[in-house]
Amino acid sequence: MTLADLEYEVRENVATIRLNRPHRKNAFTLEMVDAWAATLVDAQGDPEVRVIVVTGSGGSFCSGVDLSEFKGEERDPLAEKELLTRRVHRVALVLEEVDKPVLAAIAGPAVGAGMDMALLCDLRFASRGARFCEGYIKVGLVPGDGGCWLLPRVVGTSTALKLLWSGDFIEAEEALRMGLIDGLHDDADLMAKVYAYAERLAKRPPVAIQMIKRAVRQGARHDLRTALDLISSHQAVVTSTRDSREAFAAFQDGRVGAYVGR
Repeated sequence: MTLADLEYEVRENVATIRLNRPHRKNAFTLEMVDAWAATLVDAQGDPEVRVIVVTGSGGSFCSGVDLSEFKGEERDPLAEKELLTRRVHRVALVLEEVDKPVLAAIAGPAVGAGMDMALLCDLRFASRGARFCEGYIKVGLVPGDGGCWLLPRVVGTSTALKLLWSGDFIEAEEALRMGLIDGLHDDADLMAKVYAYAERLAKRPPVAIQMIKRAVRQGARHDLRTALDLISSHQAVVTSTRDSREAFAAFQDGRVGAYVGR
């Protein structure tokens, strides 16, 4: 599937969702949100997809919602809420259900909802030219895509409040220091490094990868006893799969790293 403003492709078990409005620093429209959510559903349901990479074109990640779409438009409170819950929030809610690894490859600015979209991904890798900003406060708004929920869970409450209250940009080196991103690469190397990592994940036993993600996400909401009960069920399912048996056999035979998936 290829659209003018959002591109989707699958190669070597890795799906790429690329925001493609470089003239607007990949600010997204409502139509892009619809397509974005649909491609995530496709990727989750496609057995050929094991890892998902989200990125932007033209040296930018995403500058948030394209506010020019709403210029001069007035909505009552209920209409404003429904716009967010019925359309804008669809990407966040679909990502909550995706149990395959989702990696963000961030070059250039990730601003407002664009930064929140990056936070929704499991891991974030950035180029040295990347910049991050929760700029809502500067236009008199609150984060509409989950930033107030997501950011404290990544960088801690006090750091999140500083970023949310100031609306200041932070550079990539500072983002790495505070744990906002998980890797930093030269601009020219970013995509190659991210795809190398994605391909490495894609070669791991896929059911185990997905079960680990589920356990981590669900474990954040449960007590230890519940988490252990859940993982015992996951383990029973995982050990019944061909991929798990082949990976274990490779380990027993001293062929560590030899398993590359089916």
